[in-house]
Amino acid sequence: METFTSGKLTKVKSRHEPSVSKQTGFASPATHYLEPTIDLNQELVVNRDATFFVRVDGDAFKEHNILNKDVLIIDRSLSRSFDALALMVQDGQFKIRRIPFGFSEEEFTVWGIITYIIHYAR
Repeated sequence: METFTSGKLTKVKSRHEPSVSKQTGFASPATHYLEPTIDLNQELVVNRDATFFVRVDGDAFKEHNILNKDVLIIDRSLSRSFDALALMVQDGQFKIRRIPFGFSEEEFTVWGIITYIIHYAR
């Protein structure tokens, strides 16, 4: 099992707000094309208090399309359903597996459900 790092989501402290340029002279021709930034917390996270980011080190989970340096978004508030990709604790170690049909918490503990896999592009 490879090492994971995790962290709790925090609220963005400063946020860039697009606005009209306050320069003198001619306005930029692209001023009306300004759009708000995309906040991945707002787009990908349903329950902020129960969501964690985990960075994967190594290629031990290629069978699940999880590669080295990928970031997993894990939600601990989601219900455990058959065939969901989950981070589990088994024999004191974290493992990534699909939840088998008719599983019991005695075999392993489901720590959270993986909702998104963010791949490193390089």
